[in-house]
Amino acid sequence: MSNILLSAVLLVMLCGGEYAYANIEVKFLEGAPKDKFVFKNTSECNLQNIVLKVDLSNSKGGLIFDTTAAGQGVEVFQPFEVTEGDLALTSSGKVKDGDKHLSLNVKSINAKQSVSFTIDVDDTLERSELGNIRVSGNEITSATVGIKFDSEEPTTVAFNKQGKALILMTQCDA
Repeated sequence: MSNILLSAVLLVMLCGGEYAYANIEVKFLEGAPKDKFVFKNTSECNLQNIVLKVDLSNSKGGLIFDTTAAGQGVEVFQPFEVTEGDLALTSSGKVKDGDKHLSLNVKSINAKQSVSFTIDVDDTLERSELGNIRVSGNEITSATVGIKFDSEEPTTVAFNKQGKALILMTQCDA
């Protein structure tokens, strides 16, 4: 075994149980008729009292939430709906049609668990890759997701063209 590999193994053995990182993996999943946002706690830590914010305003596709038939969206619409976990909108019980932001209170996300919701997201481009009712990974690029919990400073990251964002957090007690 090389010295570098042996050092890495020893470091993991010495520090493995002391600290963990509370990272959140975020996925946007295009679906018809509902799109889905999944927030997965990839750490060994249970997280509580979290505020999550989704901001579509800088997205490459000019994305909006399409929640009613009479708004800016195209054809199919879907209101906000919790699909997994203990989360709720912070401002009110609904997202307005054409909104580009939403904020959620999450009571807790246990280690290796997820919370999620569905809603319809449309692009507002004149010429879009998949038509306005479906969102390509490229169109969600630069939309952001933010997190705030406990005494931590807020953290914001952008979605990549695979519709994913990884929020790297600080250490927590596992």
